[in-house]
Amino acid sequence: MLLIQRHEFWLERKPGGGRANLSGMNLSGFNLANLNLQSAKFSGANLSRCILAGADLSYCDLFCVNLDAADLSNAVLHRADLRGAHLRNANFTGANLKEADLRGGALISGNPANPATMLRADLSFAEMDAAMLQSANMSGADLSNATMVEANLESALLCGANLSGVNLRGAQLEGADLSGANLTGANLADANLTGVNLTGAVISRTNMARAEMNRAILTNVDLGGADLTGANMAETRRALSRSIHDIVRDHVTWVESDGVMGVRAELSKADLSRQDLSGADLSGADLRGAVLVGARLAGSRLVMSDLSEANLEGADLEGAVMDGVNLSNANMTAARLRGATLASVEIKNSDGKPTGRLWPANLAGADLSRADLTNAILSGANLAKTDLTGAKLHNTNLIGANLRDAVIDPAQLTLALRDSES
Repeated sequence: MLLIQRHEFWLERKPGGGRANLSGMNLSGFNLANLNLQSAKFSGANLSRCILAGADLSYCDLFCVNLDAADLSNAVLHRADLRGAHLRNANFTGANLKEADLRGGALISGNPANPATMLRADLSFAEMDAAMLQSANMSGADLSNATMVEANLESALLCGANLSGVNLRGAQLEGADLSGANLTGANLADANLTGVNLTGAVISRTNMARAEMNRAILTNVDLGGADLTGANMAETRRALSRSIHDIVRDHVTWVESDGVMGVRAELSKADLSRQDLSGADLSGADLRGAVLVGARLAGSRLVMSDLSEANLEGADLEGAVMDGVNLSNANMTAARLRGATLASVEIKNSDGKPTGRLWPANLAGADLSRADLTNAILSGANLAKTDLTGAKLHNTNLIGANLRDAVIDPAQLTLALRDSES
């Protein structure tokens, strides 16, 4: 085709060249395999059943094209504009769609009286196994029943996309945004969902077996309809549906009324990184697995709170009252605990009378390496298997503390207050 030859001359900056404009043309069934069509215009063209295997379609204008049942295996569509395209049953196996735009598009008619027609990118039943879709924008696209086995969708935008019945087994979705997506009947077994945003996603009959879900955001997600067999849920996070200040206020009411009024703070796995909670009373709160990296908690009250497996790296807890706290297996690397109190709580019976028994602060298995514990009180605390490498222990009260198998600098230990059995 002369038009294609002129386009190749244009790409090579040879005389007689010109950018190919195939907009609106009917090229159904044409064989365009392995051609260099980079930056060509195909807006509104009919490319159904076209053979484009191995073709270079980078930066192409493919706005609202019809590529139904087209063969695009191993084609390059880097930064191609595929908004509103019809790609039903298309074959993208091994294709490169990095940073491609697959959102919906508005088709404007020549008649001013007719409104624009909004078209949703249709990739239903498409074959996209091993396709490269890093940073592609597929927000709102219909990918129902597509096969995307081991596809790379790192940092891709799939907000509100229809992923019902899609096969994403073994796919790479690290950092992708699937907020509001429909994952009904989807197969995400063995997929990498590290840091993925699943806020408000529909999970029903979804296979997530053995999926890597570390740091995934699961706000307003019901995982009851998912198969999570063998999935790694470490440090999954959920953003807050209400202001943290409102949560703390209701929690204080709950504490002061002995649970009669207010609401206990349920902040398990919540992302509270760098939040300013100085002076807050979160005694008895559920903060299991919460992310509090760099949070400001100076002067706060965390008496009998559950912070097991929480991430408090670099957090400021100076002067915090944390008697009876559960910090087992928590990450407190480089945390500031100067003058903090992590002593035992006296257990009382239902009548409020002392029983003579104590509930010690539990830091078993916690990582306190490089933490500043100057003047902190950890008397009677459980520090078994705690990592105190490089921790500052000047005038730290360790009397009665359990230091069995703890990793501790002997020079720093000499600066602490301790008894002969510690």
